[in-house]
Amino acid sequence: PGSANSSGSGSGDVRSPSLSSDEQSSEASLVTEGGGTPLHPDTPDNLTLAVLDSVAGKRFGHCTTLLDDFMLTHPIFLTADRLQQVLLQFSFEGDRGGREGERREEGRGGGRGGDEDAEAAMMDAAERKQAVLNVAFRYLDTYRELLQEEGERSNSFPKELYLCAVQELTRYPELVEDVLKLQRWTEILHCSEEEKESRKKQVRPLFRHFRRIDACLQPREAFRGSDEFCRVYTPDHSYVTIRSRLSCRVGEILALVREKLQYSEDQPVLPGNLILVAVTSAGKAVFRPSDEAVFTTLGVNTHLFACEPSELDSLLPLPEEIHWSPGDSKLHDMSAEEVSNQLVVFDWELFSCVHEVEFVCYVFHGEQSRWRPLNLELVLQRCSEVQHWVATEILQCQSLPKRIQLLRKFIKIAACKQQQDLLSFLAVVLGLDNPAVSRLRLTWEGLPGKFRKQFQQFESIADPSRNHKSYRDLITSLRPPLIPFTPLLLKLTFLHESCKTFHGELVNFEKMHKVAEMVRIIRRYRSSQLMDTETSPSHLQTKAYVRQLQVIDNQNLLFDMSCKLEPKDT
Repeated sequence: PGSANSSGSGSGDVRSPSLSSDEQSSEASLVTEGGGTPLHPDTPDNLTLAVLDSVAGKRFGHCTTLLDDFMLTHPIFLTADRLQQVLLQFSFEGDRGGREGERREEGRGGGRGGDEDAEAAMMDAAERKQAVLNVAFRYLDTYRELLQEEGERSNSFPKELYLCAVQELTRYPELVEDVLKLQRWTEILHCSEEEKESRKKQVRPLFRHFRRIDACLQPREAFRGSDEFCRVYTPDHSYVTIRSRLSCRVGEILALVREKLQYSEDQPVLPGNLILVAVTSAGKAVFRPSDEAVFTTLGVNTHLFACEPSELDSLLPLPEEIHWSPGDSKLHDMSAEEVSNQLVVFDWELFSCVHEVEFVCYVFHGEQSRWRPLNLELVLQRCSEVQHWVATEILQCQSLPKRIQLLRKFIKIAACKQQQDLLSFLAVVLGLDNPAVSRLRLTWEGLPGKFRKQFQQFESIADPSRNHKSYRDLITSLRPPLIPFTPLLLKLTFLHESCKTFHGELVNFEKMHKVAEMVRIIRRYRSSQLMDTETSPSHLQTKAYVRQLQVIDNQNLLFDMSCKLEPKDT
């Protein structure tokens, strides 16, 4: 159990498991769905102060939604460091907050009487401090998992706030509960030397980089700022395994590779100036030394190569990426229901690892250098992987009768989880709609009529017309737990491009409210836990198969395979 951002829960609960039940109830009450925001465009600092006014109960009635809007979207317009600085200054600099409030009211042209203006703008000192602490608690709770990975950088804020609050206890004894709560937060975010050593031993292999059965059968955990094992290849297709943060820069990756090669017995000459290259069967892409988090942006069959600039033209994809061998699929021996069950379990693990703020940072590129949407990028890759898996399995099958059986099985797989896992459901449908598959006339003609009719219904759900109305109608009718088709969640991009974030130096907070509403929809999808399903020993092979799909993602190669199965003149 944990917050909505916890990798294990996906429950949508925004409360901290480390706080008392009374504290949890208090914090949970700060979240509501719906409601508008009364904030007009303003500077980032003034918006922060307006939220504090609201929490103190002096200005707005929609405090709950307003605070949630602010916490989910502040990385777009206000860095975490600046937010912490404003909270510290506003709480512990005498009556500065009241004077700031008066200036903001005057700047907005408030028309109330003098006494009323003063009363509305000036906070009681104790209420102001408690408002700051409540906002700080909400910030710490919302970003807890991300902050824990940052170590001392993040822990300095609650420590400083705690020390300031302790000094105020003599004047404001009503802060005692908040001070104790702050002390617990410093303990939660503090990472002892033993914990640091333990984390170093808990390094996980990067998604798809290793084919070990024991690794792929383990439940997926969220990628944060921790180290991971990653492979980097050399021009002769040998590789070094490095231990790196997924968010690190290319320059850091190359330094680790150079160090590994320096002590390699197979490397007779010390490597010179290295570059990092993404290589696929379709081409190459050279990264800049300043690029970040390149591991999670790689395609399904993309591999990283380190080479000298003079070796760039000689780089070739790994043999398994350009050669394929026809044969019977393991899928023939697996039931459609069991495959679909394993798909939904794995998709749920991946989806639950995504922190709420990743959806915002992915589209708006806020504090991307601090909080990268690593887990969301992996979910998007999974969608592409499933699409290519469908095409690969069908096109590798040489026998027409068996190919028709595979077609039926994929339609059954899609049907099994249509009401719960829309990610794999639509990925399978789009995979069957791949031009290399849809052109197989003899294969589709051999499909029984009821399956063709069922697939046509599935295609209508994937129809993008009228802003994906069929899909939106379907997902609105479903109840959580639910795995949405994540690429369509990123219609946040449309909201971003169609509406300005800033009017000059003023933040368009109405847009922030709309963004937060979409994140709350995602929260609702995870408001119930997926029912655990025991995997019998006989199904472990299916589980491993689903988690390490072998796919061909080169569309030209897929089309060539298709034409060999059914030449154009047939």
